[in-house]
Amino acid sequence: QVQLVESGGGSVQAGGSLRLSCTASGFSFDASDVGWYRQATGNECELVSSITSEGHIYYEDSVKGRFTISQDNAKKTVSLEMNGLKSEDSAVYYCWADDASRQWFGTSCPGDFGYWGQGTQVTVSS
Repeated sequence: QVQLVESGGGSVQAGGSLRLSCTASGFSFDASDVGWYRQATGNECELVSSITSEGHIYYEDSVKGRFTISQDNAKKTVSLEMNGLKSEDSAVYYCWADDASRQWFGTSCPGDFGYWGQGTQVTVSS
């Protein structure tokens, strides 16, 4: 049974930090692309950051220099360290993985393929 279990969301003031973590089970984690999507109310689903199975890292432009993604294959975890948070970072964040090198481009999270966590709310107050 595939599971992605997230933790670490919450509320913080602008300029603060949060760390999201996700623990995976039930699939070949180290052979998968992994990362984090988010969806704010009224906005489309967007890929925030990802690590491919080859180790290539992607960051959405608005989070570059503020967010850091990391992966621990031994523990089957992927984490997102978020610093310098802004009100526009407020959203539901979803842990994501795909073992077939696919990326979700749909308007809503979670997507129709790949593996998804349940979502965790991040609220940044200004």
